[in-house]
Amino acid sequence: MSNYIHVPPGSPEVPKLDITVSEREGPGCRQGALQLLRRLRPHWRPEEVTLQLFTDGITNKLIGCYVGDTTDDVVLVRIYGNKTELLVDRDEEVKSFRVLQAHGCAPQLYCTFNNGLCYEFMQGEALDPEHVCNPDIFRLIAKQLAKIHTIHAHNGWIPKSNLWLKMGKYFSLIPTEFADEEVNKRFLSEIPSPQVLQEEMAWMKERLSNLGSPVVLCHNDLLCKNIIYNKKRGDVQFIDYEYSGYNYLAYDIGNHFNEFAGVNEVDYSLYPNRELQEQWLRSYLEAYKEYKGFGTEVSEKEVEVLYVQVNQFALVNNSLSHVCYIYFR
Repeated sequence: MSNYIHVPPGSPEVPKLDITVSEREGPGCRQGALQLLRRLRPHWRPEEVTLQLFTDGITNKLIGCYVGDTTDDVVLVRIYGNKTELLVDRDEEVKSFRVLQAHGCAPQLYCTFNNGLCYEFMQGEALDPEHVCNPDIFRLIAKQLAKIHTIHAHNGWIPKSNLWLKMGKYFSLIPTEFADEEVNKRFLSEIPSPQVLQEEMAWMKERLSNLGSPVVLCHNDLLCKNIIYNKKRGDVQFIDYEYSGYNYLAYDIGNHFNEFAGVNEVDYSLYPNRELQEQWLRSYLEAYKEYKGFGTEVSEKEVEVLYVQVNQFALVNNSLSHVCYIYFR
C-alpha cells in the first residue's frame, strides 16, 4: 500500500510479551503489570512498586509504575480498551511509534503485550487549552509538528492519505439505534442518516482532495493533553499515536486548532482567531521549510494558502469528531 509506514533499518526491535493485563483496577491489573515489570525492570522489588492511574479513557487505560517517592523512572503501561481494534490499527500504531522514536519525536517503546504496550514516561506538563494560545508554547508546537511532517517513512512510495478510508470505516460501524430511549432520541434528532453522511463524505473528498495540501506523516489527534511541555528544557513532545498515519498536512493542523476549544466542555469561542492562526502558521512554515532545506523565508501568500486549507480541513475534522462522539461514546 502506498500509505504503508516503513520502520527505518536499524531501529531497535520491540519485544512482544505474551502477557495480558486486566482492564479492571485491583489485584488482576497489578499482577499483570508486575509480570511486565519483571521483564522490563527486574531489579524492582514487587512490593515496592506503586501503580498510579493516569487516564481511564474510551480507547485505553494508562497506568504509571514506579518505585519510591520519585518519578525519575516511570514505566507507562497502556491497556487497550475493549474492541478498540475496530477503530485503531494497533500494528500501524506501533510502526508509527517506532518511526517517531527513531527520529527523536517519541519516547522509548519498551514492549508490546497481548492487550497493550509499555513505554517511557516523558517529564513535563500535559497542556490545557489556555496553554496552547501562549505564543512561546504554540511556536514550539508548530515547530515540533513541522518536524514530524517532514519525516520520510514511506520507503520510496508516493504516500496517499488514509483519511477517507478511515472515515468510511468509522461510518460502517455506526449503529442504527440505541437501547437507551433518551440517547436514541438525541441520536435520531442530531445525527444525519448514514446515507446523508456518506454523501457528505463524498462531497468533502472531492473538494478537499483537490486543495493541494501535501500528504505527510501526521499525528491526527493533537489534542492539548497529547502535548507534553517541558518548561525546564523549553520543548514540547507529542504522545499517543493511535491515529497516526499518512494524511493531509492541513488536516493535522486543523485538527489541532479544533482542540483549542477543549474536549469535555467544548467552547468554540476558544477556536484561534485569524491573527493567532497566522502567527502559528508562519512559525510552522518557517520550521517546515528549514527541515526541508529550503531556508526559513515565508511569504504572505504561503501563509494565506495554508490558512485557507487548514480551516477547510478543520470543518471535516470537527464533523468527524462530533459523529464519533455520538456513535462511540
